[in-house]
Formats: sequence, C-alpha cells, structure tokens
Amino acid sequence: MPLDLYALCVDARDPARLAGFWAGMLGHQPVDDPYDGVVIGGGSGFRMRFRPEQAPKTAANLMHFDLTSTSVEDQERTVATALALGGRHLDIGQGDVDHVVLGDPEGNEFDVIEPGNGFLAGCGFVGALAGDGSQAVGYFWARALGWPLVWDENEETAIQSPAGGPKITWGGPPLEPRHGRNRWSYDLVASDQGETRRLIALGATHLADGPGWVRLADPDGNDFRILTAL
Repeated sequence: MPLDLYALCVDARDPARLAGFWAGMLGHQPVDDPYDGVVIGGGSGFRMRFRPEQAPKTAANLMHFDLTSTSVEDQERTVATALALGGRHLDIGQGDVDHVVLGDPEGNEFDVIEPGNGFLAGCGFVGALAGDGSQAVGYFWARALGWPLVWDENEETAIQSPAGGPKITWGGPPLEPRHGRNRWSYDLVASDQGETRRLIALGATHLADGPGWVRLADPDGNDFRILTAL
C-alpha cells in the first residue's frame, strides 16, 4: 500500500521525558526522523513521536497500549519497571480485574495484561493499541492501511499488519465523548499524492493543511495527519 503508519504521535508537555519513559518501557532507542519531534522506535511495531503540547491532559485518552505478560511474575516486573521510570497506578473505575491499569508520567493510560490472554497471543510485548471506536472506523482503517480485519464481532473490530505485531482494536458502542484533538493520534506517510483523496472517498474528512502535512479526521472524528514533505 502507498500509505504507511509512520508513527503513533503523542502530545507531551515534556517530550524528552515522556520519550525516555516509553523508551525504557518498550526497549526502544531514539531514531533518526526526517520530521519534527522526538522519536523512538524498536520492536513494538510502532514508532512513537512526541510532539510539544502545553495544554494539560483533561480527559482519558481514546487509545492506549495493552502490554502483555508471560507470567504473573513477568506482569509484576513490568509494573515495577513502569513505577521506577515515573509511572503510577490509576483508578479509572476498573474494579477488581486481573490486568493492571497504569499511567505514564503525564497520565497517559496503559494496561499491563495478565498472562494467558489468548486474543493477544503472538502479538509481542505491545499486544495491542486498544481504542474507543465504532465498527465503521475499524473498517475504514482496514481499507486505509490495507491491513486485514482479524476480529469483527458485536461491533468490536481489530486489524493487524500482514507482517504481524500489535493489533489495533476498537471496542464498539457506546463511544466516549470527544474533547477536541486527541493527545494520541496517527502520523501517516503517503508515497502517492492521491492518498488524501482516497481516504476522503473512504469516509475521512479534510480538516487543515500545514507545512508538510495534511490533517484529516476518520469517520469517528479522530484526527490524524498525512506527512507530505521531508
């Protein structure tokens, strides 16, 4: 496909600090980036770009990582690593569950999943980028990226790169309210200038143009960028 999921873009009040946290969690290293921002990359299946944003976080993110565990001890080690790097436990009303809900130093939520989760088997340490979203948006991203649907039941959907790695999942209705631009979003790279038109034909909405990028929204209203220039 001429469209590549280049990176997961994270708004950060302190990009360097947040990049350090996630580099430590995921075993990533800083990578060369032809675009602006602090970038780490590695074996998770996603680069992460950290973009300066001074507005405070005021609501739960609409997507988060599900990190997998091979044993209870492994799950405990991952939690301990996160806390040592500056993360913290979060109570988001999850109740008595087997997974552990944590936040990074800026409060971005993520889960450390208990061992034996069959849905995430074989996906790697980052099992999924789990998000709030409709069935229609799962279909949109499958077509946009050319990734197959690997789950489509009860309006819940998931896609996965043909090369394997983490799944991207959407939980179906009811959807959470949107509060402006998402702090976690996608940066895509297009090798064909017609990709913007193709995405609009698939159901995206054009929002804005900037120096080296085009901002669109998917059918659920989640904004993302196509990076168009080095």
